[in-house]
Amino acid sequence: MKDTWVPGRRFRWLWAAYAVSAYGTGFGFGAFPLIAVLVLHCGPAQVAVLAAAGRAVGAVLAVPLGPWVEFHRKRPVMVAMDLLRCAAMLSVPAAYALGRLGFVQLLVVSVLVAAADIAFKAASGAYLKALVPPAGLLVANSRFEATTWTATVVGPPLGGAAIGLFGPVATVLADAISYLLSALGIRAIGGHEPRPARAGTARLRPADLLEGWRHILHHPGLRPLFLNGIVVNGLIMASEPLLVVLMTGRLGFAPWQYTLAFAAPCVGGLIGSRLARPLAARYGHRRMLLLSGVLRACWSLGLAFVGPGVPGLVLVMLVQFGLVTSCGLFNPLLATYRLDHTAPDRVARTLSAWSVSSSAAIAALTALWGLLAALTDPRTALALAGVLLLATPLLLPRSRKGLPAGPETAGAREALDPA
Repeated sequence: MKDTWVPGRRFRWLWAAYAVSAYGTGFGFGAFPLIAVLVLHCGPAQVAVLAAAGRAVGAVLAVPLGPWVEFHRKRPVMVAMDLLRCAAMLSVPAAYALGRLGFVQLLVVSVLVAAADIAFKAASGAYLKALVPPAGLLVANSRFEATTWTATVVGPPLGGAAIGLFGPVATVLADAISYLLSALGIRAIGGHEPRPARAGTARLRPADLLEGWRHILHHPGLRPLFLNGIVVNGLIMASEPLLVVLMTGRLGFAPWQYTLAFAAPCVGGLIGSRLARPLAARYGHRRMLLLSGVLRACWSLGLAFVGPGVPGLVLVMLVQFGLVTSCGLFNPLLATYRLDHTAPDRVARTLSAWSVSSSAAIAALTALWGLLAALTDPRTALALAGVLLLATPLLLPRSRKGLPAGPETAGAREALDPA
C-alpha cells in the first residue's frame, strides 16, 4: 500500500535539529584523532586508547541512563544531552587557547560525549516512535540517514580546510555550537509530552537495567541483527584510528586529503538511504535488510592495500563508496525494523542497550586493534579486520523466515499532539 504520511511541523523541527547536529559532527569528523596526532604527537596505541576508552567508559556510564530516559519526558532529555555535549566540547578549544590541552582532557571529553550520545539516541528514538505513525517510520529514518551522509559529504572537507586555516581545534568549536543549535531546535518543537506512566515503584530497579537486552536477546529477529551489528560496527570503527595514523603519518597524506577520502564517497550513503524505501516496497523490507547486511561486509579488506599518492587516495574512496552505500541502505531498514518490533514502553531501554553494547564492542575492538597495530603495523591490522568482516554475514538471520514480520504492538503509544 502506498505510504501517505506527510511530515508535519513538529517532525520538521526534529529533523532540522538533527541536521544541524549532523553537520556539526561531519565538520568535526576525526577531530580528536587529528588533534592527538598533530598537536599532542600521539602514536597508534594512544590514538586507539583515545577512541576506545571514551566509548568504553561512556558506555558504562550510560547503562543506567536507558531506564532513566524511559521514564522521563524525551524532549527535555534530548535538550539536556545536547547542552552537556556542547559544554564538554567547548572545553577543548578553551584549554588549547590557554596552552593547557592534554591527552587526559581529550579522554574525559570523549567519555562525556559518548555517554550523552547514547542517552540522546535512546530518547530521540522513543520520541520518533511516538511522533511518527508506523507507516511513516521508514520515511523518517531514511531522511535522517540521508541527512547524516549529506553532512558527511559536506562537513569533513570543510573541516579539513578549517583546520588548515584556523588550527586543529576550530572544528571542535563548530561541533560544540551545533549541539547548542540542536537544543534550540528541539525546544522549538513544542506540543505537549506527558510524563510516561510507570507501574509500581518510581525508583530504578535492577531489572530495568537489563530489560533492553532481555527484549533484544529473546526476539528471534533482533537477536541476530544485534550480534551482527556490534561485530560489524566494531571492526569498521576499529579501523578508523589506524587509517588516521597510516594515511596522515606513514603515507604522508595531508589532513584535507584524509577527510576528502572519507567525505566524497559518502554520496553513496545518500544514494543508499534514498533507495531504502523504494527497494523495500518492491522487494520486501526483510529481503533488502538481509541483502544490504551482507553487502556492507564486502569492502573493508581493500583498505589494507592503500598506498601513497593519487592511487592510494582513489582506492580508499572506492572502498568507502561501496561500504557507505551498503550502510546507507541497511541503516534505515534496521532502525525501522527495530522500532516496529519494540513496544513503546521499552523503546528507550532497547535503544540504549543496543548503543551501549555497540559502543563497548567498538571500544574493545579498537583497543585490541591498536595493540595489534603496535605489535605489527597498521596495514596488517587493517587486513585482519577486513578478513573477519567477510565472515560476519554468518551472524545474520539465515533467511527471511528468521525475521518475524509482525510489529510489536504491546504498550500504548504516547499521547503526543499530532505532528
